[in-house]
Amino acid sequence: MLELRPNCELCDKDLPPHSPEARICTYECTYCAHCVETVLHNVCPTCGGGFSPRPFRPQNAWRADESLGLGHHPASTVRVHSRFTMEDIAAHVARIRHLAPEQR
Repeated sequence: MLELRPNCELCDKDLPPHSPEARICTYECTYCAHCVETVLHNVCPTCGGGFSPRPFRPQNAWRADESLGLGHHPASTVRVHSRFTMEDIAAHVARIRHLAPEQR
């Protein structure tokens, strides 16, 4: 199950569970759409993969016999920040951004 991290790992913008701005990579690194588009150019600083919009977890359990939804599985409150410097990120992005995510 996704953690639904609460912030952009680069600019620290709040990304609540239903934010249409949240983008994640396959390892769930989480960034805002602005950082993905203008700084990262769709290159994850950690794995080098691309990003997708983060799915929304339903707020309610829509099946009476299931313990699902944000009420039962809340979003994470632990803020995460990239361990890489802006210089390192820029070099990493420049090195592989010309490759499509499925070719990285």
